[in-house]
Amino acid sequence: MQPTAHIVDDLEANRVLLESLMKSVGIQAVSYSSALEFLGSFDADQPGCLLLDVRMPEMSGLELQQELNERGIDVPVIIVTAHSDVHIAIQAMKSGAFDSVEKPINNQHVLDLVNRGFQLSKTRLTQRLEIAEIRRRHDQLSQRECEVLGQMMDGQLNKQIAHTLGISQRTVEVHRANVMDKMQAPSLADLVKQVMRLRDPG
Repeated sequence: MQPTAHIVDDLEANRVLLESLMKSVGIQAVSYSSALEFLGSFDADQPGCLLLDVRMPEMSGLELQQELNERGIDVPVIIVTAHSDVHIAIQAMKSGAFDSVEKPINNQHVLDLVNRGFQLSKTRLTQRLEIAEIRRRHDQLSQRECEVLGQMMDGQLNKQIAHTLGISQRTVEVHRANVMDKMQAPSLADLVKQVMRLRDPG
């Protein structure tokens, strides 16, 4: 799956410059004349990064970044600013931007940032897919199996779980085996890791 550099800038000259730079080294790039155009076509399930100008009409770069945050879209954002907009770059970094560059840009520096952004994007995408798979497994558990799992996470033994839930130890053993099977956990340690990832995806 080839990652894409998404370029958002209202000035055509800047878009052409950055898109040509990307394509000159074989990087797939798509440009947009506005933040709204970008939002209308961006696929958050594909790896990539965003080269984002800050001063744009309708929706500024910072407003687009805020919108992405509100939607839970964690694409790496590289802010492109003029020297006079350093305070804006700082604000963007505080809001979670991956990095920033000043105009006039240093070509190699931008390419290095884009490639680093791609690696981060791939890592985040892989993590999201892994969490989604664990959640899919967890959703297969019955209510009773979830109760048993909760007790297992507390370190309770079968006998203790049986007493707490008011069921036989044999029934606990059956539910416990079902939990391990449905969660595709080869060991208790693996099961704990999966559940901890669901509780803290970050």
